Amino acid sequence: IVVLRELIRTIRTARTQAEEREMIQKECAAIRSSFREEDNTYRCRNVAKLLYMHMLGYPAHFGQLECLKLIASQKFTDKRIGYLGAMLLLDERQDVHLLMTNCIKNDLNHSTQYVQGLALCTLGCMGSSEMCRDLAGEVEKLLKTSNSYLRKKAALCAVHVIRKVPELMEMFLPATKNLLSEKNHGKCTCFIRGNCWRSLVPQLVRILKNLIMSGYSPEHDVSGISDPFLQVRILRLLRILGKSDDDSSEAMNDILAQVATNTETSKNVGNAILYETVLTIMDIKSESGLRVLAINILGRFLLNNDKNIRYVALTSLLKTVQTDHNAVQRHRSTIVDCLKDLDVSIKRRAMELSFALVNGNNIRGMMKELLYFLDSCDPEFKADCASGVFLAAEKYAPSKRWHIDTIMRVLTTAGSYVRDDSVPNLIQLITNSVEMHAYTVQRLYKALLDDISQQPLVQVASWCIGEYGDLLVSGQCEEEEPIQVTEDEVLDVLEGLLVSNLSTPVTRGYSLTAIMKLSTRFSSVNRIKKVVSIYGSSIDVELQQRAVEYNALFKKYDHMRPALLERMPIMEKTATNGPTEIVQTNGETEPSVVEPKHPPPVTQPANQMMHTMKCHISKYLWSFCTGIPPMIAYNKNGLKIDFTFERANPNPNIAVITIHASNTTEADMTDFVFQAAVPKTFQLQLLSPSSNVVPALNQGTVTQVIRVLNPQKLRMRIKLTYTHKGSPVQDLAEVNNFPPQSWQ
Repeated sequence: IVVLRELIRTIRTARTQAEEREMIQKECAAIRSSFREEDNTYRCRNVAKLLYMHMLGYPAHFGQLECLKLIASQKFTDKRIGYLGAMLLLDERQDVHLLMTNCIKNDLNHSTQYVQGLALCTLGCMGSSEMCRDLAGEVEKLLKTSNSYLRKKAALCAVHVIRKVPELMEMFLPATKNLLSEKNHGKCTCFIRGNCWRSLVPQLVRILKNLIMSGYSPEHDVSGISDPFLQVRILRLLRILGKSDDDSSEAMNDILAQVATNTETSKNVGNAILYETVLTIMDIKSESGLRVLAINILGRFLLNNDKNIRYVALTSLLKTVQTDHNAVQRHRSTIVDCLKDLDVSIKRRAMELSFALVNGNNIRGMMKELLYFLDSCDPEFKADCASGVFLAAEKYAPSKRWHIDTIMRVLTTAGSYVRDDSVPNLIQLITNSVEMHAYTVQRLYKALLDDISQQPLVQVASWCIGEYGDLLVSGQCEEEEPIQVTEDEVLDVLEGLLVSNLSTPVTRGYSLTAIMKLSTRFSSVNRIKKVVSIYGSSIDVELQQRAVEYNALFKKYDHMRPALLERMPIMEKTATNGPTEIVQTNGETEPSVVEPKHPPPVTQPANQMMHTMKCHISKYLWSFCTGIPPMIAYNKNGLKIDFTFERANPNPNIAVITIHASNTTEADMTDFVFQAAVPKTFQLQLLSPSSNVVPALNQGTVTQVIRVLNPQKLRMRIKLTYTHKGSPVQDLAEVNNFPPQSWQ
């Protein structure tokens, strides 16, 4: 049989993982054979080797019963390995550990303190609730012994027993209270780990005061500080006891101030105590002056050369900035300096804390620093930093001009890292700043001349040029010196975006729509017609569809074009629809809308605005083809059904009704089925729908065609079924208000 040292040496010589596995498998086979032969001589060595293999990550569960046999042995060496194996290989989820209860009970009453210590350690490590109940009396007895070695281990074991069986706390209360007066700091620490009683606050305060006022003690000194481990434990316990308790908090305010002012900060040991002190001050109901002192400690941490300490300080300040904003503001310059740190984690925390410190008084200075950081930071920070600047500017902007300039700076600095949802929000801001339209479109046009690679910038600029291109050409700008630009130069820029390899399909959609809008603002209508007709055969389906519809406006419905392409009105933020809740009423299921208490404001996305405008154009074109206006047949719970009409060709007695189903809620409506019924005097044909999913937020429509023969004085009953947010919805409705001219 190979001894443990030789096994370790052999395994370490393995050059590959496969070679190591082969060695382990051979040794495990030999150990199994030895276990089957009931070899008592080498059982201790074999279990020791199994424990080593277990620590390497190999299975060693087949040695569990052997551990129990070693625990039952009379030899101390066997017991030591057996108990160690039990702590490593067993836990309370395995039934085999119940067999240990009697052995542990016997060893707790053993004549040798070291055997008793092994039993206490094992019970405190993996004892189940049943074992703790059965052996609590022996543990309590050892907690009262005069043997210092056993009292310490019994205290640790008692902590585990109380955690497993909380109702046993009263049994240990008399014995453990005496531990607070122990000169042995280890036993005092054990007690503090297991008990939480507010009546002990004065005694804990007294112990902590003695620790910080006592002189040098070689036994407990760590880097010139008396027993920092015990101090940290006391501070953590005080944090628990003082939370939401005025009397306890008041009793510990003075000692916390003493610890904060008398602890040495040149060593990490002292910084650890100060950090725990700060956490305690912030968690309890402490005085305002004490909280300022705690935040000043974190401010000093920011000047420490240790990166970990600076990170801890920034994280802690971020947690407290909402409750102690003014105190944290005093360290604003130091926090901003952390933005220049080379450590990525520190820079991220500093950025988050800097945005939390922005208010109406420091907005200009903080934005200057944050924009400088945005210009020089790593790409991984740019998206978050840009979004933070947008939110802060929207909330605290001192003027519209400053707000627009800040947005321009972000668009030209962060470039393509600006998130997609920022584009519609910026468009809304520009639209609502009526007095800044000329200034904004001029600034954006200049930015396009310099760089067209930043897609969010190009999209916002295209939208603004389409809306306010006439202001750009006229040169009406009071904010700065106006530029001289012609209509052809503006169109050259937009056409350049359409053919540029840098432009995304979304950007090209913005550009084409901008060119179309300029057909009512510029005199170069023929040039715009030519551009629109070219893209009617584009391989991009979305771009092609836009161009075809815009071209139809030029050819057939030119009189409608000025009204359809007029300037967008001021946009308002709207609340999202509440979720649909299914309510049982008399055995029938009815949908009802539940409004959220605080609905989040949302802005209609710019691409959705263009999609909506395109849908309106299509609907107008359809109605003018037939001479019959569309009608709303159903509008409930976010689902809207529109009817459009035309006559079949060549049979004029057949009316063709096309339904358009749209969904304004924030969730798709799936399994959508539209059914229609008419009186027996009519004939109806219902064709297949374009889809069975109605997209959310008006992102698309489901269409379906109904053909009706001789539809004079038509009445129709419709049935709608769909699934919304996982719940089935069904509803009935009648349509009796068909326009009479549709059947004439």
